[in-house]
Amino acid sequence: MTPLDWDTALQLSYEWIKAGHVIFVIFWIAGLFMLPRYYVYHQEAAVGSAEEKKWIDRERKLRNIIISPAMILVWVFGLTLAYITNAWDQTWLQVKIAIVFLLSGYHGWMVGYGKKLAKGERPVSGKALRIMNEVPGIATAIIVILVIVRPF
Repeated sequence: MTPLDWDTALQLSYEWIKAGHVIFVIFWIAGLFMLPRYYVYHQEAAVGSAEEKKWIDRERKLRNIIISPAMILVWVFGLTLAYITNAWDQTWLQVKIAIVFLLSGYHGWMVGYGKKLAKGERPVSGKALRIMNEVPGIATAIIVILVIVRPF
């Protein structure tokens, strides 16, 4: 396939790529809403208990089966959309990408925190985890405004 054919194929697939992007954003954000709540419940379980082992397994599955693959696909579909539309110089997109980058860092921190919990460490309070649960919602609201309203 020549570069021109590749660009044409991407243009013809634009709506499907956009649908994939939105679908995997929903999966990723839903998982990021669930994960801190799982951690709150996990922290309330006794270290080494059967209940704690169940939370460790649930968290691992949520991270490995849903959240991490969804995040990767969000980036792939999103960057493909930016390429197709050649929107790189638009401020709203630059801000959106910066927020998604920060949200990806939050994702990484949450994955690392789950590994600490699995080792029996509890460095963050349940209250702090409940507050952290607001991060994906705030980021999502800002991103939706940037994409729909395009304030700049």
